[in-house]
Formats: sequence, structure tokens, C-alpha cells
Amino acid sequence: MSKLAVYPGSFDPFTLGHLDVAKRTLSLFDRLEVLVVHNPTKTPSFSPEQRVEQIRMALADAGLQNVTVSSLSSGLLANHCTQLGATAIVKGVRNDSDLQVELPQARVNRDQSGIETVFLPGDPALSHISSSLVRQVADLGGEISKYVPSSVLAAYKAKE
Repeated sequence: MSKLAVYPGSFDPFTLGHLDVAKRTLSLFDRLEVLVVHNPTKTPSFSPEQRVEQIRMALADAGLQNVTVSSLSSGLLANHCTQLGATAIVKGVRNDSDLQVELPQARVNRDQSGIETVFLPGDPALSHISSSLVRQVADLGGEISKYVPSSVLAAYKAKE
């Protein structure tokens, strides 16, 4: 039986750090679902559908196989993962602050579904990249090509 990991996030935008976590997850699991989830505390730059398409293009450009990309606009992540038959939830962590935010969520997801969360430490060369920082730099007219895949860069340029 193949092992499926779900990699959830708002991915607004999908960064090179996210891409690195996706690549590394595929070295541990047979299949991966990148799941764009709604975060009510954020005002997104792109719609969920736009983010799904940007991520699909980035993963294809990277040559990654056995990956699907979808979105979840309502309901519990744990229930979605159970319905998919997921083996694990994967979260990338760049620092202690990320881990402090992610640990309680991992515990609740395990309580709700029995599915464990696997934490992958971010690549130190990419650990300074966050979606919020990329959004801020882009909104102020800065150069973001060092931080995002070409599909995301093209989407930002199309917004100008």
C-alpha cells in the first residue's frame, strides 16, 4: 500500500522553501498532496484556485511526480486527511517560532484523526523566506525571484 502525505498550508505565495519541503517529502512518502487551506487571519494575494495552479506549475517545472494539488475551503484538515487515507501530515518548520505554532495543531490533528504530523526542518539556505515577507517585498515593488518558483513570479508580474 502506498503511503500518502498531505502538506497543508495557505501557500500565499508558494515559496522555494515550500518547494524544498515538497521535494524532501517525496523522498519519504510514495505520494504527496499539497493542500491549499484557508487561513482566516490572512488576506491572500491570490485566490485558492490561482495558488493551486501556481503550485501545480512549480511542481511540474521541478519534475516532481506522484503529487496532487488541491484546496480545502472548509472542514477539518484531520477529516480531509482521513478521507484521503493519508499516512501523515507534513509541515516544514524554519525555526522555534514555527514549531511553537505547529505543535498544538499537530496534537489536535492526531486527536481528531490518529494521523501523525511529520516536521521537516527547513533548509538553512531558505529559512529566511516566508510567504508574508515575499508578499511584503512584492507589494513594495521589490525583486522576489530569489524566493519563489517561476510560476509564482509570473503571477506577481501579471498583477502589475
